[in-house]
Amino acid sequence: MSEIIAYGAPDADWVCAACDRPLAPAPATLTYLGSDFAVTLMRCPDCGLTLISEELALGKMLRVEKLLEDK
Repeated sequence: MSEIIAYGAPDADWVCAACDRPLAPAPATLTYLGSDFAVTLMRCPDCGLTLISEELALGKMLRVEKLLEDK
């Protein structure tokens, strides 16, 4: 079972571009090469748009992708 990890800045004033609603922390499952990762990301409560920050995408997610690809 994957570890649940929280990402994003809950104190930031992120707003959904489509709904104009504030984003809120919500559970999400990220899948890559058959591996699932349970995380908490900032998400729109109406449309489900999920924020993956540049820091997360180019940091931890990139390192995990490289580790999985090397297996």
